[in-house]
Amino acid sequence: MSFWHGAWHGLDEAFFMLWETFWALVLGFGLSGAVQAFVSRSGMRRALGDHRPAALTRASFFGMISSSCSYASSALAKTLFVRGADFTASVVFMVASTNLVVELGIVLWLLLGWQFALAEFVGGVIMIALLGLVLPRVIPAHWLATARSRLAGDDAEPGSASAQAPLRERLRSRDGWRDAAGYLVSDLTMIRRELVLGFVVAGYLAALVPMDFWSSLFLTGHGFWSSVENAVLGPLLAILSFVCSVGNVPLAAALWQGGSSFGGVVSFVFADLITLPLLMIYRRYYGSAITLRLAAVLWAVMSTGGLATEYLLRAVALPMPDRPRAVVATTISWNYTTVLNIIAALALAATYLLYRSRPAGGRFAKDPVCGMQVDKQHAPATTEVAGEQYWFCSDHCMHRFSREGAPDR
Repeated sequence: MSFWHGAWHGLDEAFFMLWETFWALVLGFGLSGAVQAFVSRSGMRRALGDHRPAALTRASFFGMISSSCSYASSALAKTLFVRGADFTASVVFMVASTNLVVELGIVLWLLLGWQFALAEFVGGVIMIALLGLVLPRVIPAHWLATARSRLAGDDAEPGSASAQAPLRERLRSRDGWRDAAGYLVSDLTMIRRELVLGFVVAGYLAALVPMDFWSSLFLTGHGFWSSVENAVLGPLLAILSFVCSVGNVPLAAALWQGGSSFGGVVSFVFADLITLPLLMIYRRYYGSAITLRLAAVLWAVMSTGGLATEYLLRAVALPMPDRPRAVVATTISWNYTTVLNIIAALALAATYLLYRSRPAGGRFAKDPVCGMQVDKQHAPATTEVAGEQYWFCSDHCMHRFSREGAPDR
């Protein structure tokens, strides 16, 4: 295979992965944007003051309806922790906001099969239960108190937001739907690099990496011990891949095609919260000692969640999805996917026009680094340069802005 043929083949695979999932991405991010616009976050912090089952259930629900970006969810979890939420509840919120969201489940279904979409939610519940049991017992309370005190000096509670209109009234208002459009556009903008990287890397893996490589990487033929090795290896690949959020699903599809066990693929999908950049962010937030234990616990529960999900599905005799010779079909046909993609493209265009029609100023600002829509009253970070105020979705973006300035868009 020539270099140019291989390069084209990888991009071709990536394009058709995107084609197969485009309508699902628009639908998922649309639902997420509507929920973020119409469901108040002001009550989240009041509901997460401990790590009892009721609080962890609330943290999981709030996470499911929040942003699916790993950077933003880590920043919001830090903010919840600083302002009184229990650390374990904050971590559960972070896990749910990246692994139990609608768009992830839909894309998993399309690229990997309904069994993986089911595993997302079953394994997510297992992870959250394990976090509730393990995390409070491995991180001393005085470490957390020190970290909270240090962070609070730079993260004071913002002033009270003006009273919002009742939900029914906002649902009928143009401004409310403009806010929802802003969340959709900004969420897609925010993780565009992860999405593109995920599809391109997965395309090249599916097109160019021979099956023998994956067979040698993932232990096979040893029953339970092969499943254990695969489930432990999945998060390690996630750490090294730098791909987070929905962007790691196409890569997971390539791993499944290449020979990884079911539990190994599930644990890889769950592990988008322990990529190297995020581990460095946790270290900045909480210190090295907490970060090391947090990373170890997350890796353990992600691997355990993937492995347990695999054997639960086997126990109830659910069929494993096939390993196709190709991750997706590499032709465009006049079928339901084409129709749904056309509808999604029109809906996305209309949403973008609604987003562009918003008046200047107002409640929201745009993160100048990643493009995320940020509520000014609850922005995790803010700075002023030459008399102009900027708001950010996370400290990560603020530090990058301080170093590099706003990137060209």
